[in-house]
Amino acid sequence: MKMSSLYERSLKVIPPVAGRATKLGVVRGEGAYLYTEDGRKVLDFASGVAVCNLGHNNPAVIKAAKEQMDKLIHGGHNVVYYESYVKLAEKIVELTGNKTMVYFSNSGAEANEGAIKLAKYITKRQAIISFKGSFHGRTLATTSITGSSSKYRKNYEGLLPSVYFAEYPYCFRCPYKQNKESCNMECISQFEDMFKKLIEPESVAAIIMEPVQGEGGYIVPPKKFLKAVREICDKYGICLIFDEVQCGFGRTGKIFAHENFEVEPDIFTCAKAIASGFPLSAVIGKKELMEKWPAGAHGGTFGGNPVACAASLATIKELESGVLDNANNMGNYLKEELLKLKDKYACIGDIRGIGLMIGMEFCKENNNPDGDIVTFIREVAVNNNLILLGCGTEHNVLRFIAPLTVEKSEIDMAISIVEKGIVEYLNK
Repeated sequence: MKMSSLYERSLKVIPPVAGRATKLGVVRGEGAYLYTEDGRKVLDFASGVAVCNLGHNNPAVIKAAKEQMDKLIHGGHNVVYYESYVKLAEKIVELTGNKTMVYFSNSGAEANEGAIKLAKYITKRQAIISFKGSFHGRTLATTSITGSSSKYRKNYEGLLPSVYFAEYPYCFRCPYKQNKESCNMECISQFEDMFKKLIEPESVAAIIMEPVQGEGGYIVPPKKFLKAVREICDKYGICLIFDEVQCGFGRTGKIFAHENFEVEPDIFTCAKAIASGFPLSAVIGKKELMEKWPAGAHGGTFGGNPVACAASLATIKELESGVLDNANNMGNYLKEELLKLKDKYACIGDIRGIGLMIGMEFCKENNNPDGDIVTFIREVAVNNNLILLGCGTEHNVLRFIAPLTVEKSEIDMAISIVEKGIVEYLNK
């Protein structure tokens, strides 16, 4: 009698809200590959949704986690102090110029909740400005500041009050219908218009944004824009929060994504890749702000778990040992190969990204978004042992989230499969 697959078994016990991008059942992972229950070796260019930046089961991370498990699995960071927590905080403070302090949580959404709570507490203001196309989490508060899909909000209204949405500088599809030659940076002047018509700046606690937008389409904003937002926040005493949950910890070729833009936030958040698969996140804020956040104003039980902190320390050490160089080199190579495909196929509208955070946007003849081809290519890919994810508010962007340890031969394999999907779609 044939055994049921993990997917088939899940249908009886797991609700549909816990959806998956594929129906694959996997039994182990190693490097850039997942191994399935039916014996397939699958190249993973999703990396657990930008979590496994060092690849699956990095040996140094596993070693650090096992050693910590022999010492202490849980102590409770609101009860006692322990080495891995304090040492990781010291390391992150060092990486951020010794001007910050760190609070650890479990998930990206939890970190973003902490960040907006911190901003509200410190400023004693209520309003938050977020961006269309953003994704910050699925809790009620982070759903309130997420602007990439109305389905995340359906049946959950009312949400956190006093949230306002600005246009993100999506240059390929400029919301102001401008092009590079005629652009007047309306994406910057929109804030003064917002302050005049919707909310006074003195009522705004924070502007929260992804330095590189993830779910919204792997969109890289102009450096000039981020610098302007920093100046606006300085002018009005608004906290600038960067959500680096997906774009942080090496994904853009630097430890922190905002380093690419030479702009320092007041507060920023990290999660996903911070501990190579162990649940951990961080709220990182300027010291002068964090010192004003008193005991009891925020908290949690599992944040800063000893094993996760040990895994994070090992992750940072690996990133600093040459992995970031590989991310930049392989990111450049991947981008070059994708641009070659763009020259061959008119359905590819744009290639963009930094490091190994790269998006490929597909369009119809009239330049309207084409999400159907992305769905088709992803299906062809998984049938040919490659995992790819889509993104974009119109679901028309393929996102390439290869591990930062990826090799040229693995990129070549992925490119050939993507091209196979394009050709098959166009020849339907």
